[in-house]
Amino acid sequence: LIFGGVFGKKKDETTISVKIDSGTTKKGTAVFSGSEINYDGVVFEGAELTAVFGGIECDLRRAIIEKDCDIEATAVFGGIDILVPDNVNVEVSSVGIFGGTENKTTHKENTPTIHISATSIFGGVDIK
Repeated sequence: LIFGGVFGKKKDETTISVKIDSGTTKKGTAVFSGSEINYDGVVFEGAELTAVFGGIECDLRRAIIEKDCDIEATAVFGGIDILVPDNVNVEVSSVGIFGGTENKTTHKENTPTIHISATSIFGGVDIK
């Protein structure tokens, strides 16, 4: 009875919020669920991603990235995958507590840079 309110909810009823307003930071949250966030054709200027006992896939491969931007990613007992296009540079700063961050991209010169600040607590953040 006590836990039915939290664990009995379906994926569609959990808090998944994506804000796509030009000039503002987009937010994606997955709590006890999974979320796929796709930025096809959207001017991307930054995001805050939070996964708690869940997972987020953030697809930026077809996003419009005109200048440097920031992503703040927090994974607590969950995971976040960030898929970036080939025409950007990625710089990562991370803190891991029984978790970690892996950057699988290659360094590129004279391209916009995505600065990723990742915090992983019993979870992980992968940048591909």
